[in-house]
Amino acid sequence: MAPRANWKGFLRLSLVTCPVALYPATSESEKISFNQLNRQTGHRIKYLKVDADTGDEVPNEDIVKGYQLEKDQFIEVTKEELEEIALESTRTIEIDEFVDRSEIDPRYLIRPYYLRPDGKVGHDAFAVIRETIREMDKVAIGRLVLTNREHIIALEPRDKGLIGTLLRYPYEVREPAEYFDEIQDVKVTKDMLDLARHIVNQKAGRFDPEKFEDHYETALVDLINLKRAGKPITPKERPRGENVVDLMDALRKSVGGAAAEAKAPKKPAKKAKKAAAGQKEMLMPIEGKKPAKAADAKKPTTGSRRRSA
Repeated sequence: MAPRANWKGFLRLSLVTCPVALYPATSESEKISFNQLNRQTGHRIKYLKVDADTGDEVPNEDIVKGYQLEKDQFIEVTKEELEEIALESTRTIEIDEFVDRSEIDPRYLIRPYYLRPDGKVGHDAFAVIRETIREMDKVAIGRLVLTNREHIIALEPRDKGLIGTLLRYPYEVREPAEYFDEIQDVKVTKDMLDLARHIVNQKAGRFDPEKFEDHYETALVDLINLKRAGKPITPKERPRGENVVDLMDALRKSVGGAAAEAKAPKKPAKKAKKAAAGQKEMLMPIEGKKPAKAADAKKPTTGSRRRSA
C-alpha cells in the first residue's frame, strides 16, 4: 500500500487539468535511529517547548510564528494571515515551461517525489500530459506549495507516472568561487592523464544501485547485536591517508592494483533487505536467549531534548 500523500491538488497544462497526489520517492525510515537517554537513569529525554526567558512550558495553542527584526524584537504572524496570502500553487501545479534535462544544474536538485492521478478520474488528462513530456524529451517546470513554502518542481515521466523533483531558488545556491579560487593552477602532463584514464577504463562499469551497500548501517547493526549479546566491542583500525610523494609512481601502482582488482572474482551484490513494518530484520534475537518483546523490536524514533533557555 502506498504511503500517505504529502500533497493533493491539480496538475495543469494550459486548459488540461487532472487531480493528482504527490508521494515521497525516497525514505530513510529503514535506517537505524537512536533515542536520547539520561545516562544516570536510562530514561528517554522528553522534548519540551519552553519560554526562553521564564523557562515555563508553553502550550501549543499559545505558540505563534514570529519574524525577528532585531534582538528581542519580533513581528508576529498568525496562521490566518498566512492563509490569506495563499498562492494558486497551494492547490495547483501549473506547468510554466519545458526545458532540456541537461540544462538543470545538479546543485538545484533537492529531493524526488512520485506524482500520480488522485482517484479514478483524470487518468486520461494525466496520460496526455505525461506522454507529451515523454514525446518531447523535455522536463516540465511548475510550481507548488509544500510545507508552507512555494517550490519549483521539475516533472519527468517514469513508467506510468511522473517523477517530480523539487528545485532550489538561485538565492539558495552558493557561488563556487569562494571555495575554488584558492585551488592552485596545476599543469597535468599527458603521461599522468594516460595512466589515470587507464585506471578509469579498468574500473569502468554500469550504474547499478543494487550494488550499493551502506557499510555504516551494517556496522551499526553489528554494534547493537554485539552489545545485546554482551560481547566486547573491538575497535577497527582506521584507514590512514598518506601524502603522495611521487605522483607518477602512485599512478603506476594504482594501474597495477586496478588490474588485479579487475581479475579478482566478483562478489555477488548484496540485495538490500526490506525490513518489516516497525521492525529491523537485521537485529536478530541473541542466540540462546528469549526473543525480544514486541515492544523492544519496534524501531525507535529519534529522541529530543529540552530546549535551553
